[in-house]
Amino acid sequence: MIWNTMMGTSILSIPWGIKQAGFTSGIILILLMGILTLYCCYRVVKSRQMIPLTDTSNWEFPDVCKYYFGSFGQWSSLIFSMVSLVGAMVVYWVLMSNFLFNTGKFIYNFVHDINVTDIVPGTNGSNKVICPSAASGHLPQNRSVMFSSGNRTGFELFEEWWDKSQTVPFYLIAVLLPLLNLKSPSFFAKFNVLGTVSVVYLVFMVTVKAAHLGIHLEFNWFTENEFFVPEFRILFPQLTGVLTLAFFIHNCVITLLQNNRNQENNVRDLSIAYFLVGLTYLYVGVIIFASFPSPPLSKECIEQNFLDNFPSDDIMSFVARVYPLLGYLARVQLLRQFFGNAYPSFFHVLILNLAIVGAGVAMARFYPNIGGIIRYSGATCGLAFVFVYPSLIYMISLHRAGQLTCPALIIHIFIILLGLANLIAQFLL
Repeated sequence: MIWNTMMGTSILSIPWGIKQAGFTSGIILILLMGILTLYCCYRVVKSRQMIPLTDTSNWEFPDVCKYYFGSFGQWSSLIFSMVSLVGAMVVYWVLMSNFLFNTGKFIYNFVHDINVTDIVPGTNGSNKVICPSAASGHLPQNRSVMFSSGNRTGFELFEEWWDKSQTVPFYLIAVLLPLLNLKSPSFFAKFNVLGTVSVVYLVFMVTVKAAHLGIHLEFNWFTENEFFVPEFRILFPQLTGVLTLAFFIHNCVITLLQNNRNQENNVRDLSIAYFLVGLTYLYVGVIIFASFPSPPLSKECIEQNFLDNFPSDDIMSFVARVYPLLGYLARVQLLRQFFGNAYPSFFHVLILNLAIVGAGVAMARFYPNIGGIIRYSGATCGLAFVFVYPSLIYMISLHRAGQLTCPALIIHIFIILLGLANLIAQFLL
């Protein structure tokens, strides 16, 4: 259950993050961030037990924050939790706009029997890989060169009204807004169950693609060439920002573990879940990076959403793009729980959904970069939930018990400083 909840859209940006950090550095960072976030999550789980003479069996982490920091702790923890949820849902909206755009383009070309040769460079053969960023300096990403005996004006009109950032994000409102206002929670629960199936399919797709493309690696520690990136790059904080959200479960881990039949196994089960999540991220990230065909394409071509490196008529990646829809519907339902009532009234739900949809449309229109959105929101909410609150609460509880030692103080202050540096670095690089 923790594995299913933690796995989200961040998995689509892991290959890009590895490219930004460098292959070797990327692998090391995934392992280190996994261990660090697991330890901080462990501190969250244990935080209730360190409160003396109080029944904390029904407490959530915001209640623990309130105990130590007053109303500021409670409300700040809720706000940072909202940042993670809204950030994830904005990413979902950008991905669904992408999916709807590719679907419409594929259907139009198929119905009108149009052969389209993308401007963007790519490999030849049945397992085509493309480099959309290479065309950014020529024409918009969704423009194409068409070779057809039909009317070119009709094609140009279609591309004007079916634009990835100008029009499609608005069309998506008509599709999703009615669904989001449904009252039945069972409707959304069905989508959440499919989350695991979607991730398993993504792993399967990555394996098949890699089997056909082969391995393309060259190791250069600090020098960059035409097709490969160095093993270490100064842009590595971009990966740590993504990983902060990728390993983020801290705001709801207490709730999830309350369902565990054997409470004494909580730490063991949490560790297993983090191991599985880290293994999944490593597998997808390493396989996509290693199998990306360089040459003829440069590793710099790996997109923030690696599915964008496959053309719109690629059936396997087409199916994989359905996943964000499932996650979005489930996340919106989860967000409603902050009101204490899943459906206080139609008006309340409509206003909430309009706000969320508005944020999603704005991002899809003006900043459709999922890697950027993930790392900014991840580093922001992670500063509070992953680095600051767990460490501060642990130090305060030890101090009150007269058990705070210098090594413990130094280690946990260092963790807080790491979180602060992680957030600042996102805006500098």
